[in-house]
Order: sequence, then C-alpha cells, then structure tokens
Amino acid sequence: MGNYFNEEIECASLEKIREIQSEKLVKQVKHVWDNVPYYRKKMEKKGVTPEDIKSMEDLHKLPFLSKADLREAYPYGLLGTPKSEVVEIHSTSGTTGRRVIAYYTKKDVELWHQCCARALAAAGATNEDIVQVAYGYGLFTGGAGLDGGSHMLGSMTVPMSSGSTDRQIMFLRDLGATVLCCTPSYAAYIGEVMKEKGLGPDEIPLKAGIFGAEAWSEEMRHDIEKTMGIKAYDIYGLTELSGPGVAYECSEQSGMHINEDHFIAEIIDPDTGEVLPEGSEGELVFTSLDKEAFPLLRYRTRDITRLVRGKCSCGRTFVKMEKPKGRSDDMLIIRGVNVFPSQIETVLLNNGYPANYQIIVDRVNNTDTLDVQVEMTAEMFTDNMGEVQKRQKDLVDGLKAMLGIKANVHLVSPKSIARSEGKAVRVIDKRKI
Repeated sequence: MGNYFNEEIECASLEKIREIQSEKLVKQVKHVWDNVPYYRKKMEKKGVTPEDIKSMEDLHKLPFLSKADLREAYPYGLLGTPKSEVVEIHSTSGTTGRRVIAYYTKKDVELWHQCCARALAAAGATNEDIVQVAYGYGLFTGGAGLDGGSHMLGSMTVPMSSGSTDRQIMFLRDLGATVLCCTPSYAAYIGEVMKEKGLGPDEIPLKAGIFGAEAWSEEMRHDIEKTMGIKAYDIYGLTELSGPGVAYECSEQSGMHINEDHFIAEIIDPDTGEVLPEGSEGELVFTSLDKEAFPLLRYRTRDITRLVRGKCSCGRTFVKMEKPKGRSDDMLIIRGVNVFPSQIETVLLNNGYPANYQIIVDRVNNTDTLDVQVEMTAEMFTDNMGEVQKRQKDLVDGLKAMLGIKANVHLVSPKSIARSEGKAVRVIDKRKI
C-alpha cells in the first residue's frame, strides 16, 4: 500500500468518484454560464444550457475549448470571478503570439497545492523529508506548485529555482535533501555534473525525484535513477488547468493517477472530436471541476495518451493516464510520417548516448530533412573519423527502424550542445509550414 495525502479520496470507489464528479460538474457548468460570457456563447451556439447537464454522462454535450480560444479571450475573457478575488496568476512559456494567462483565487491555490502534496506523498515524501525545488519560479507553474505542495505536506522546502548547478549540488549534500523536483533534462544535467565531480549515488541523500514539464522516455528515467541512486517519478499538469499535480505517478510507475475529484479526463479522436472508449489512444481532454477563477470545460490538451483503470498496488483508485507519447499539435510530420521526439530519444539512449541532443527539421527543394545532433560523452569521444562514421551509421539504421524514414545523424563533441536549466529545446523546425 502507498503513502497518501488524502487516503479517503485517493482510494475512493469508482461509484463515489463518479458521484463527486457529477455533482461538481453540474455546479461548475452553472458557474461558467453565469460568469464566463465567452464560453456561454459557445454553449448557446451549440444549443446547450446548464439544465442539459445533469451528470457527467452529459459532459459530451458541452463544446470544447482550445489554446486558440484562450489566446482569443486574452487577457480576461475566460475569467470566472471578479479580478478582486484573484490572488495569483501564471502564464505559459515559449509560445508565439498571445500568451496564455491562468488565474487563481485563494481557494484555487489551496486545491492546487493539495494536488501537488498528493504527488509528493505518492513518491514517498512525508513531513520528515527535505524537498529541493529546482523548477523555475515566477510565471512558470513548476516552482510555485511543488513549493506549495511541499509546504502543504509539512516538508522542509528548499526553494532553489533552476540554475546555479554547483550550488544545487552543494545544498543537496549539505542540507541532506531527500526529494528533488525539476525538469528531467535538468535532473540529467545535475547528475552529469555530479559525475564530473566524482560524486556517486551513495554520496547524496536523495531517495526520489519528481520530474515533469517536458517529455522524457523510460530510458532517460533509468539513466537518471542509476546516476543519482533514486526513484524517478513523473508528474503531469498544464498551466491552463492549474499546473503540475493534475496527475502523478505512484510507486508502481505504470502511469499517472489523475486527481479525479478535481478533473474529468476524456480521450477523443483528435480529428473528429468523438469521445473514445476508455483504453483507446487519442487526445486528452480535461474539465476542471473546482477552479473558480479559470474554470475550463473540455479543454483540449493536444497530448496523445491512453486512460487505463484497474487495481493499482499503491491502493489508489484514480484512473491512470499513460505517459503522453507526444502532442497532436507539436508532433512532427516529416515526409508524411508522424515522428515523436521521444521515439528518437529512445533510440539514442538504447545505444548508450546521453539525453543531450537536438532535432533539426528543414525543407530543402520541397523535401523535408531530418537531422539529429547527438552529443558524445568524454569517454566515447574520438577523433577517429572511421569510428565516428560507423557509430553514426548505427544510429541512422536504428532511427530508420524506429521511425520508418531516414534521419541524418551528426555526432558532436562533448558539451557542444547548450545545456538547459529549464525546459530543454529539443526540436528546431525551420520549415515554413
């Protein structure tokens, strides 16, 4: 059995979960209708009123929201409360055009932090632990979410933010941090620097890491676990819904439990919008049941995954979402083939290369090109061009087998690809499409 923050809810029966969801959905739809004119117009256009939503069985009647809607309604068009009730905002990073801003009331912040506390508890954390938060703070949700969750759990919280890697390692050792929270690419970099300093897993007290905010593979997880001597847990969330803590892994590590008392998850066909049966692969859609200030109904995440419900060894009954295999909107379509960066990462790690690489897509003479730059470690670096060419060919063959198309591979010298202290820039798409 697992470690829980709220066992009664986390281990509730499916019947109880459905009852909670239906009751909250009816109230939330009425709240949105009364307070969010932008969404009310979408409902009216579809011929739906709050009276049509009597339980979660009626959820499919509601219109979808997309990131395009959020940008169109910027800045306050989807706000569900008076501005005087908003105590915090966060915003998405790295998007073009108008940014997406999410709003939080005091209650919204508290519920979000509870979700993050559940994630920490599922990773084995208690008030006896020291949690080092190396996610970025500020408009990014990572730092604020795990910081608040750690406080909620009663753990000693080290609010490091990202960067200053030597200081990160110093604090990990000197303060005896037992849980590290950051992006997986930054965790891999911290592990790499530790190795360079001659520090093995036995010389740091960490027992667990909670890593999210970017895609990472099972191979990368095992690499981090081996380097740091920890158990690495995945966590999922979107700024639009609250931030990290929408879903989280438990000790079984066979998918992420969704906090179903706060969110309803659906899987749809990304092309038709049709709701697919549980267990089908498709696009993940979320309805926020408790958010007051930014109450999104049927928000299309563009993440491609599956929902799986079944008995879990940790005792939780919340449905699990598999690690997203990619996104329907940033999935690369190269020469007509769907390519996910995680597939490329899997091939690289299976061949012993570290998780520091860049994918460069371009279009030359109306034909897509796919180039993968892969950094060698100091141990594998050689100036023997014959050996380098052989290794590159092995990777080309491995990628062809995985993707079904040819990729050009360039092995580059150690430390030649810029390191990331936040989200790693994995893909550079130069095509004008």
